[in-house]
Amino acid sequence: MTDGTHSEIRLRVNGLTRRLTVDHRRTLLDALREDTGHTGPKKGCDRGQCGACTVLLDGRRVVSCLTLAVAADGSDVTTVEGLAYDGELRPLQQAFVQLDGLQCGYCTPGQLCSAVGMLAEHAAGWPSAVTTDVSPQGPAPELDAEEVRERLSGNLCRCGAYPSIVRAVLETASREEARG
Repeated sequence: MTDGTHSEIRLRVNGLTRRLTVDHRRTLLDALREDTGHTGPKKGCDRGQCGACTVLLDGRRVVSCLTLAVAADGSDVTTVEGLAYDGELRPLQQAFVQLDGLQCGYCTPGQLCSAVGMLAEHAAGWPSAVTTDVSPQGPAPELDAEEVRERLSGNLCRCGAYPSIVRAVLETASREEARG
């Protein structure tokens, strides 16, 4: 059904194409949770301030509570449910478990999606607000605790697991760099 208030959209969610008819005001978060059954992204603040709803949209991290579903039409969406490879946890997910990067777990899906996105941004050489040399000829920013904290600052954890989350991201990044 397409009329003045609804449109049919196509989303590729965790590798599977879904066709949905959505109200133009429906958020991507609500479409994912209620229409596709992907309940990993959480509705925390519903204002884009906590990051619990973070997903990857065409590889870029977005807060899905502020993204309209119709704006995501034709996009690839990765939720926390789609991060594992053939049922095996990613090294980042394993590090979160091993290093206690989660407590109650409510923010963890958004933290993981954001961390995957930020590691890709860092690998591409994108600077952050704390990167010292942002000139095009400058060196790639070093990934240290300060960089990780800044890059993940849009994701809140009410349990205070930040030190473990930072360690998990840094350990994963160092293992990936060692593999080359």
